[in-house]
Amino acid sequence: MRSRKLGNLTVSALGLGCMGMSEFYGKSDDKESIEVLHQALYSGITLFDTADAYGRGHNEELLGKALKSVRDKIVIASKFGIVRDTEIPSINAAPDYARACCEASLKRLNTDYIDLYYLHRFDPKVPIEDTVGALSKLAQEGKIRHIGLSEVSADVLRRAHAVHPITAIQSEYSLMSRLVETNGILQICRELNIGLVAYSPLCRALLSSEYKVSSNEDGDFRNQAPRFQGEALDNNQRLVQQIQSIAAKYKATSAQIALAWLLAQDDCIVPIPGTRRKRYLKDNCDAVEIVLSTQDISLLNNIFKIENVQGARYSPKLMQAYNMQDNIEQ
Repeated sequence: MRSRKLGNLTVSALGLGCMGMSEFYGKSDDKESIEVLHQALYSGITLFDTADAYGRGHNEELLGKALKSVRDKIVIASKFGIVRDTEIPSINAAPDYARACCEASLKRLNTDYIDLYYLHRFDPKVPIEDTVGALSKLAQEGKIRHIGLSEVSADVLRRAHAVHPITAIQSEYSLMSRLVETNGILQICRELNIGLVAYSPLCRALLSSEYKVSSNEDGDFRNQAPRFQGEALDNNQRLVQQIQSIAAKYKATSAQIALAWLLAQDDCIVPIPGTRRKRYLKDNCDAVEIVLSTQDISLLNNIFKIENVQGARYSPKLMQAYNMQDNIEQ
């Protein structure tokens, strides 16, 4: 596995998003998930992404159990800030809450430090300078080693970086979610040497030609996401079908082409596709070796123009809860 830099933090060129091992995509099996985590290690993946909100702590406990013996060889990224004590989540970025969440995550992860600790979503009630100031103190104490932010605006990112160097920003980025190209985030990452960790790089499997609505279980996040409903889904799947001719040239899958496209955008980008299956993990890792031609990258850019993709990423209620309502289209 090749490596890349998130700021001055070296990680594998592809990370593993672990959220689905706990919830949001139907039932999961801890035994199978641990096998996938071990296979990821064997494949050279060093970046493992989790959060206290995933499974309400279960996901961190799973990683703590599975990866304890190789702790010094991996990079654990976790997040705080999403509060799930009601049906619709809320955001809390208060300094004292950040510290309490970090302490709790350290225990669940069974570790003395978290390599990369993110604020999961921006909290308009708390100045970002106060939150990052609290995270900086945790870094000084050795409880975290790098600070990250997730789904914040360009202005918030600049303000945060002025308080303490931000190592990485996590944003949804894929052929179907290209807002970071137009809202200033990708430009700032290049300018300030900040890594861009791309979550949902396969648009929650929509960029896979194998995605079928009928396979969704009860509790699957996609059952409520506008991008996966009715005419929007039909439109988006027609876009995905257009990848097939490109994929055939490289003897690859559409999902692998989507990952190869993302990796080609900039060396500061590290995708973190999630999976609970060893088969898909191998496919994702193999995508790192695909080098797309300039012509094929241009063709993909044209097929997946922002205006061609239909449906928001989240429901209106979640957009509002996550303070993302200004980005409703993407």
